[in-house]
Amino acid sequence: MTFTVRPARTSDVWFIRELVGPLVQRRILLGKETVVFFEAIQEFRVAEDSDGTPIGCGALHVMWEDLAEVRTLAVVPEWLHRGVGHAILQQLEADARALGLSRLFCLTFEVDFFGRNGFEPMSDNPIDPDVYAELVRSPDEGVAEFLDLARVKPNTLGNTRMIKRIN
Repeated sequence: MTFTVRPARTSDVWFIRELVGPLVQRRILLGKETVVFFEAIQEFRVAEDSDGTPIGCGALHVMWEDLAEVRTLAVVPEWLHRGVGHAILQQLEADARALGLSRLFCLTFEVDFFGRNGFEPMSDNPIDPDVYAELVRSPDEGVAEFLDLARVKPNTLGNTRMIKRIN
């Protein structure tokens, strides 16, 4: 079976919410209110099968002029290990390049998957002190995780901070 990746539409919010719900319950992904998915729908890409049924999603959240986070990357269980997550990630990277970004961050339990896609575990805070001073003002939990702020230690879910340079 084939699939495609496209920009998300507001009607996809219900699918995204349903897909990530069990992952939130298992503490793999952070939970979000439905309104947050609607507010961020332009950040999302959705994979759909040849019948137009959604089978996966992922989002690209810009954090700074050269940095974005890959968020909410998930695939329905029946489509796991068929390249759907990889295709969504490739599209998010293309979106990042189009925006002029040079680094992607993720917070994940899927270290092997992201490692195969060029991400490496972060050992320190790879940003300039002036940028740090700006980012620390963000109320976004993803930014707090990226900065490794004390208020999110120990890490909210216990997952790994990873980063990738893109061209």
